[in-house]
Amino acid sequence: MSKLTDDTIESGYKGNALFKLLSYMKPYLGWFFLCLMLILALTGFDLYRPMLIGDAIDLFEAEGNYDVIVDTAIKYSIVLVLGVVFNISQTWLLQKTGQRIILAIRRELYVHIQSLSSRYFDLTPVGKLVTRVTNDVEALNEMYSGILVRLFRNIVKIIGLAVIMLLLDWKLALISFILLPVVVALTVVFRRIARETYRLSRTRLTDLNTFLSENISGMRIIQIFGREKRKFEEFDDKSHKLYQAYYKEMMVFAIFRPIIYLLSVLSLMIVLRIGSQEVMGTVISIGTLYIFAQYIQSFFDPIQELAEQFSTLQSSLASAEKIFTILDEEPLVKEAEEPVLLPQIKGRIEFSHVWFAYDNENYVLRDVSFVIEPGQRVAFVGATGAGKSSILNLIGRYYDIQKGNIYIDGVDIKLLSKKQLRSAIGQMQQDVFIFEGTVESNIRLFDQEISLEDVKAAAEYVNASRFIEKLSQGYEEPVSERGSTFSAGERQLLSFARTLAHKPSILVMDEATANIDTETELLIQEALEKLMEGRTTIMVAHRLSTIQHADCIMVMHKGKIREQGTHQELLAQGGIYKKLYELQIHHEVSA
Repeated sequence: MSKLTDDTIESGYKGNALFKLLSYMKPYLGWFFLCLMLILALTGFDLYRPMLIGDAIDLFEAEGNYDVIVDTAIKYSIVLVLGVVFNISQTWLLQKTGQRIILAIRRELYVHIQSLSSRYFDLTPVGKLVTRVTNDVEALNEMYSGILVRLFRNIVKIIGLAVIMLLLDWKLALISFILLPVVVALTVVFRRIARETYRLSRTRLTDLNTFLSENISGMRIIQIFGREKRKFEEFDDKSHKLYQAYYKEMMVFAIFRPIIYLLSVLSLMIVLRIGSQEVMGTVISIGTLYIFAQYIQSFFDPIQELAEQFSTLQSSLASAEKIFTILDEEPLVKEAEEPVLLPQIKGRIEFSHVWFAYDNENYVLRDVSFVIEPGQRVAFVGATGAGKSSILNLIGRYYDIQKGNIYIDGVDIKLLSKKQLRSAIGQMQQDVFIFEGTVESNIRLFDQEISLEDVKAAAEYVNASRFIEKLSQGYEEPVSERGSTFSAGERQLLSFARTLAHKPSILVMDEATANIDTETELLIQEALEKLMEGRTTIMVAHRLSTIQHADCIMVMHKGKIREQGTHQELLAQGGIYKKLYELQIHHEVSA
């Protein structure tokens, strides 16, 4: 899978992004149809008002009756009131419908992101995904809540104005349209330039969000190494590029709007010049000239709005292209069509001639085969990059292998339900992720089936209750992002309690005690012994002293299992394990 970039968008999206966006409108077609009816009524009011006043002028000039003015004022007021009511109704319907569609898209996008494989997150920066779910989805709101309906309104208004003007006086109408080709040409150019500027601004915004996400998370490292000035220069550069992109957008509008307005004024001047001569020659009435003057101003406004709405639509399409790039991303690890659901996962694990590479080329595991029986405790040791953690990732099926088979309780892992499989595996890692919330919510992880009593029992089991009960609010103590107010050891103890509370059948510990001091480690050894009782346990550790009592130790080297046996058996073999053990003993003595 190639790395997702903002500048590279598959060509297919340019043709079908709009159709995909329109498909989200299906549940609300009735509401949109009602909005269109209201738009037609409002457009009719816009066309009727100048004609109402124009006819009144002609009648007053012919008859000199002031009752005409009173009748016209009443009719005009009724039309205005109806216009306000219809406009409020249309706006409310559009905004409500648009927000519901945006909510549905945002939900669908987040659910889809959750379904993607781990490899996707290895390659895609967090900042880009945040931009897709927030900024890009919000950019679609204007399209649903206004653009599509306003496009319809302006098109109908332009056609209506042109027809009425031609019916009133076709010669004067054609004179009014003399500058229309220039307007059309400018609109085409404006649309093209606007789309490019919108795409550029979206890309620059994504770059800035990605930079902020990465650097705010790593602010401590930046401060430790005194790189604040350098990072500010990078931020300033990206921020300035975003400013330039927005400036280009502004300049496009700043040039286009005045030009269209100037053309409308020129057209009005031409019509008034020629129309006044026809009025003097009694070819047309003053009322007709008034209607033409009003219609010309009304004629160029929707053209200008139409061009701007097309550009906003281009912005929405640019965002949609990026959103659908993610939505069309297929998970690499796919669920079986009819997944096997075991009555209970006992924990028998078998690797049969497994070959695995993260990039499908450079294999990190080479022809690995082993069997772990239920309740057995197995440890993997070896140098960094030997493939130990990769085995743990494959057991939970976070990645799929290229060759061979992996079996859980005799069933191929690709046939099992991912949800059942992963819920049966309790993972305790070196890098613990703590969510914002409370201590209780971090242990429960929003699983309502786990009671508060279960949470407390799990915490007591791993001695996490010792520091939790000292907190001012105990299990309701607020937890900041990533648990920054807790020590590394406390965060690790919380992860132990979290694992216990979910009662897994298989325990996976990847350097789980690396961040815990010796005293704390001793406190949890007894709890771990109870926890591992009757459960299949797989451990990865650099400190060999922590895995000496394992039933079997497998020594990894360059993606293969080179040795296996108990601690004493491996020492007696005098191979890789013995060298690792002697090096570690020598290092501890030297320290």
